[in-house]
Amino acid sequence: MNLAQEVAKRRTFAIISHPDAGKTTITEQLLLYSGAIRQAGTVKGKKSGKFAKSDWMAIEQQRGISVTSSVMQVDYDGYQINLVDTPGHEDFSEDTYRTLMAVDAAVMVIDSGKGIEPQTKKLFQVCRMRGIPIFTFMNKLDRDGREPMELVAELEEVLDIDAYAMNWPMGMGKQFLGLYDFYNKRVELTHPEENGGNDFLPLNDEGEVDGEYKFKESSIYTDTLENAELMREAGNQFDEERIAEGELTPVFFGSALTGFGVQTFLDAFVDFAPAPSEIETVEEGHPVEPTDKELSGFIFKIQANMDPRHRDRIAFVRICSGTFEEGMDVKVTRTNKKIKLNNTTRFMADTRENVKEAVAGDIIGLYDTGNFQIGDTIYTGKDAVEFPPLPQFTPELFMKVSPKNVMKQKSFHKGMQQLVQEGAIQLYRTWHSEEYIIGAVGQLQFEVFQYRLLNEYNSEVEMSSMGNKIARWISEEELDPKMSSSRNLLCRDIHGKPVFLFENNFAVNWFQGKYPDVHLEALL
Repeated sequence: MNLAQEVAKRRTFAIISHPDAGKTTITEQLLLYSGAIRQAGTVKGKKSGKFAKSDWMAIEQQRGISVTSSVMQVDYDGYQINLVDTPGHEDFSEDTYRTLMAVDAAVMVIDSGKGIEPQTKKLFQVCRMRGIPIFTFMNKLDRDGREPMELVAELEEVLDIDAYAMNWPMGMGKQFLGLYDFYNKRVELTHPEENGGNDFLPLNDEGEVDGEYKFKESSIYTDTLENAELMREAGNQFDEERIAEGELTPVFFGSALTGFGVQTFLDAFVDFAPAPSEIETVEEGHPVEPTDKELSGFIFKIQANMDPRHRDRIAFVRICSGTFEEGMDVKVTRTNKKIKLNNTTRFMADTRENVKEAVAGDIIGLYDTGNFQIGDTIYTGKDAVEFPPLPQFTPELFMKVSPKNVMKQKSFHKGMQQLVQEGAIQLYRTWHSEEYIIGAVGQLQFEVFQYRLLNEYNSEVEMSSMGNKIARWISEEELDPKMSSSRNLLCRDIHGKPVFLFENNFAVNWFQGKYPDVHLEALL
């Protein structure tokens, strides 16, 4: 195998959006055009029993939302695509943030009726921080929405990024005639049967369609020609280098629900999205190159019970360099333990197959019996490798948790341990009584946690809200348990480190005034 050639074929990206912008639907269309599935379902179609291919968890299918990142690998037009569909709901943004550390590009899906929404802005900023290319898909053209010019202007102003329209909608909703395609110099028609059976018609040197066709009779077509001229004169220039640096976002219009414009988008995406490149390590000035001979990678996600029949646990690895081969030995930097990778898998949402070989850019799953943690680096060779830590959020909401049936303590403890290791919630024990407390960024995380404990571990729990708290860590050396009071509950985190849960900012300030030499940390 020629490693450099194989790496050049990889396209590893995440799809980000605000909830309900159509992110999971466009994921399905991408799978459909790759030949990975025969029929796209719809997240809304619960009554028909069809669910989004990437929403494999039962609670996702019931609610019609994504609550965990799904990884799918498909071949498309000679490229190996590693596609990650992320949760849109803000309560699960920590999972999404970590996923964005494992990809080389992002596709941002925007509801053309709503424009830029809060969660889109947050996730976009993470992509900008990493400097990865961002491709924009303005979705839901099958419905009436906002003016395209207004959407592109908002994109540039709110997100502070230049935009280049790859195509332009000819109408929308019931009057959606198709797309005026700047990049491919053609029009793409929604009703080929009314236009001589043509899906596509070329543009002449003046940027118009020659010949007589029904869509040309509409004022929508002439309006589009005016807008196209305006974009050519006043819009940004296409610049492949600026796209690669994340400074210019190519904008595509279309409808994920009907699939219109999706293949045009995908064809351009695989051409301009980057192949895997070097990744920085903790040792400054010593990045790993994807074509390095030795294998390296990091674990960005752990998921329990993807297969309820086997109660398994999968650690998702982004391969950063070299070639993975089944049965190879790797070292875990954190523990310095050697592990043989015998049982590895690649994904199509909830279905999977054993993988014999993978290269830099690929995402594979390792069956895990408790050897891995989120953020772990694995590597081969004599020289140790360590990638920078992944982002972690300090929880804001807290709940006390206890099993309803004391006879089922074993399943309760196992469920608690495995779900906490996935990283969506954090676990604490009170310092003296060792009661369980869980912390999360959002309320929905608690609901998913309770649902999964019952349905995956047969453990019914009682949960009582402690409301908002401010978590601050303290070193063992500086701790005196007598510092604890009704305003600051002393606990241990999952690693045994002492942490105070403060009632509010006033309590934090009061504590720091009383103990001025004590250092409190927001995260360890």
